[in-house]
Amino acid sequence: MKLRDMILTSLLIAIGLVLHYIVPPIMGGMKPDFLLAMLFVALYIDDSPKNAVLAGILAGIFSALTTSFPGGQIANMCDKIVTAFAVIAMIKVFSKLNQNVSVIITAIVGTIISGTVFLETALLIVGSLPVAFPVLFTTVVIPAAAVNTIATFVCYKVVASMQKSVLHKA
Repeated sequence: MKLRDMILTSLLIAIGLVLHYIVPPIMGGMKPDFLLAMLFVALYIDDSPKNAVLAGILAGIFSALTTSFPGGQIANMCDKIVTAFAVIAMIKVFSKLNQNVSVIITAIVGTIISGTVFLETALLIVGSLPVAFPVLFTTVVIPAAAVNTIATFVCYKVVASMQKSVLHKA
């Protein structure tokens, strides 16, 4: 893994953390999970297993630091690492598709995987969730997948265009 790729991944995850703090709730109090969106973007930039480990651990640590969900610290670490590897697998599987379609599918499925792993891990650690799993899944995970898909697509387009511009000038 090149140093440039590691720095870009770290910057994207850090930007995701900053956006997580400054973006106001937009839909019924729901905010896009920019850490997850930037994790997806970082993996589209470099879909190597080494980058998945780096990005997954960084996103997990930052998510763990910002959660208030019971058992959320460990659940965030687990879900981001599992999600990172699931996303690089999806990137490879969907590589024949149009890039925009691939990003959208990956964002939807990746967010659902992340939310499911998070809730299952929290349930395993704490023993019970504040609300039943199906309720949390339908009222939090599914809407988050919709919002995150838009956030991921926009972030991906911005980063990809900036990367093209920088590479073109170099």
